[in-house]
Parts: sequence; C-alpha cells; structure tokens
Amino acid sequence: MGVAFALLLIGAWAVHLWFCLVFVELDFSRAFLYVHVYLQSYLCIGLFITAHDAMHHSLSTRRRVNRVIGAVALFLYAALSFRRLLKFHGRHHAHPGSDRDPDFCTETQNPLMWWGRFLGRYMTWTQFLTMASLFFLLSALFGPGRVITFWMIPAFLGSFQLFFFGTYLPHRLPHTERMRPYNARSFPRNHLCAMLTCYFFGYHHEHHRSPRVPWWRLYRLKGKQSRRDSGN
Repeated sequence: MGVAFALLLIGAWAVHLWFCLVFVELDFSRAFLYVHVYLQSYLCIGLFITAHDAMHHSLSTRRRVNRVIGAVALFLYAALSFRRLLKFHGRHHAHPGSDRDPDFCTETQNPLMWWGRFLGRYMTWTQFLTMASLFFLLSALFGPGRVITFWMIPAFLGSFQLFFFGTYLPHRLPHTERMRPYNARSFPRNHLCAMLTCYFFGYHHEHHRSPRVPWWRLYRLKGKQSRRDSGN
C-alpha cells in the first residue's frame, strides 16, 4: 500500500503539472487558474510527505525501495538531497523542539522568519543550480510565465503550508506537559481538515510516538487516542 500511494501521488503531481503547462490558459482573471495552482501546491506537499515516509521506511520493507522512491520524490519536489534530509530528520526525531533539533528555531517564533531559516538549512548550491537549469529548460519548452505559475509558485506555497501545519504549529512554543516527551502537539480530531492541511501530519504527537506509521494511517492513531482521552 505504501508504494502504491507513493506512485499515485508522484503520478498525480506529474500528470497535473503537465496538464497545467500544456493546457491551462494563463489568464489571472479566471478563478479556475488559482484552483490549479493550489491543487499543484497540494500535490507538491504529497511529494514531500512521500519522501518523509520513505525516511521512516514506511513505504516498503525493502530499504532500497524506500530510498529510491524518496530520492525521486524529493528531486521532483525541489531537487533536494534525500541523504541530507534523512540526516537532519533523524536529528529532529531524536531531539524534537530543542536547540539540537535542526527543524526548530530557538531565535524566533515568527512563522515567516522560522520558515526562512527552515528553507535555508535545506538548500544547497547543487540544488539551486539544478533548479535553475530545470527552470530554463522548462521555460524554453512552455514559457517562463507558465513555469513560474504552475511549477515554482506551487512549490513555494506547498513548502509554507507543509512547514506551517507540519512543523510550526505542532512544535512552536510554549511547550506544555501534555506535549512531552516529543515537544509536539496535535490538532483536534478532524480528519478532513487534517487531510487537507497536511496529509494528517497535524496529528503530530501521534507521528512522533509512532514514526513508522505511514501518513494514510495516522488518523487511526488519532482515533485511538481520542477514545482513550474520552474514557478518562
């Protein structure tokens, strides 16, 4: 199931991007254009979530399958290095919400500034040059306006939505006793909202408690936790 969901998300991202670049009219007065931009942004989040599950070996029992799919998903998302993110993400789970957590910002709790630091930590010159090369190639094929609208803007919007609902809200200060030992909070139970915002990663305390559970099963952990809480 993990591999099937991964291939479905990667395929949906690729097909919708191709459709937008080829067929969607670049008319900013039409509301449907913004629907396509948001949908592509949401599919970009799906690419990262797929790679995230690969880091936790949740896609397949075979380590190599996880690495290959994770690397492909991150390259398509923003030419990111799977090995680099794997190292940082391991530290995040080992020291969540502390000064040793690479995803946590001790200098500020302002979401935009934290997001900027978050992006800067994961960007490299290799990634920048690769993305620049892809931009010029795609621009030559489809035009720079279409590439910016349907490729670049969705990636940035997706990265902020992913950061805001998957990192900032779950880990921001203040940390309460209820968040221990992961310094992570979860959103109230609302599966539709959780899916639309961040593929259930708003249920973040549950993710840290059971990191091998894939995104499409996190809602079950939230359901079990809600039933335990209501029974107390």
